[in-house]
Amino acid sequence: MRTLIRNVRVFDGERTVPGTDVLIDGDRIAEPGDLKADVEVDGTGRTLLPGLIDAHTHAFDGDLAEALRFGVTTELDLNNLPPILAAQRRLAAERDDVADLRGSGMIATAPGGHPTQIMTPDLLRALGSDSGLDTVADAGQAKAFVEARLAEGADYLKIAVDDGSASGLSLPVLSPELAAVLVEAGHAAGLKVIAHTVTAREALVALDAGVDGLAHLYSDVPAEAAEETAARIASYGAFVVSTIVYIEAVTGGTGGAELLRDPRIAARMSDRAKATFHQNPGGPELGDIPMHPAGVVNAAHAAAALLRAGVPVLAGTDATSFGPVHGAAFHRELLLLTEAGLTPEQALAAATSVTARCFGLADRGRIAPGLRADLLLVDGDPTTDITATRAIAGVWRAGVRQGER
Repeated sequence: MRTLIRNVRVFDGERTVPGTDVLIDGDRIAEPGDLKADVEVDGTGRTLLPGLIDAHTHAFDGDLAEALRFGVTTELDLNNLPPILAAQRRLAAERDDVADLRGSGMIATAPGGHPTQIMTPDLLRALGSDSGLDTVADAGQAKAFVEARLAEGADYLKIAVDDGSASGLSLPVLSPELAAVLVEAGHAAGLKVIAHTVTAREALVALDAGVDGLAHLYSDVPAEAAEETAARIASYGAFVVSTIVYIEAVTGGTGGAELLRDPRIAARMSDRAKATFHQNPGGPELGDIPMHPAGVVNAAHAAAALLRAGVPVLAGTDATSFGPVHGAAFHRELLLLTEAGLTPEQALAAATSVTARCFGLADRGRIAPGLRADLLLVDGDPTTDITATRAIAGVWRAGVRQGER
């Protein structure tokens, strides 16, 4: 099957090309040349983007389908129970109407550490699992933990460096030495290591341990200290995932409800996803996890300062079944990134090529011959108005246009 998208503006993941043609041949983007096709799509007045990549999610039943409806063609799961992740992996491998998936498996944390205060027995049962969380108390357990994740097919490793203080809690936490053992074991196994941290102090501990990236923007540094902190982070050569929409939700912000008022979003959102807006991700469903009241403002300053310092900033939502919602929330994350000071093109790169590069996804994240035909076609120009990503005219996952069978 060959599909030709004619006369379309292309944001290829790095730059914008006006008025060109893109050919899809099977599951790949074809070399320019012979433009004979079985199907032609008029791209006039539209923009073609690489499929979006959400760099921080937690996928359960129904979530990958929800994501793909909104042009999120790949999700990177950053903590899930082995049977649940295995089931979602099978789904992504066997079907073309759900987002593709990569995952870390369970997060490495100290006994009683984050997120054990969230993943209570009741919640685990609600998620369909009777198994608990593996924890790491010493170097021997650290190496065994990494071996267990490898056996489950982990694509990368995640560790927690979070003492709960940002949420008014006091939680056990991995020592810097034990975090370093986990990182060393992960790297020896060929895995990138991403750290859950929520404060700049914790971020620096994790970076000292050698992690490759941070799963959240830190949300405790005020504007006047943003540049100095960003310069320190930049010296480590690591990346940072944004998750501003999650910080907004857990600090009680109501801005995310604008998604329900946007007909471009609401018309595609499932009733299940809409119902999450009546829950609070920081409430009883997830164990009461408040964060800094100025978290969104601080995180926004951090994002812009990090980018100026040369730190790769990746777009991610921390989407769960309780909210932020898969797919739709990613479009709000893009808006929040631009409100933080990123240009639309920088935000789009954070949602595509930057994430693909940082996570070693060499076959996606850009529009170029030979790469996967994971594509999002929208009306308008999101390189000047980021909300145009919501005006979805077509989604292809590995060359299969969604909604057509």
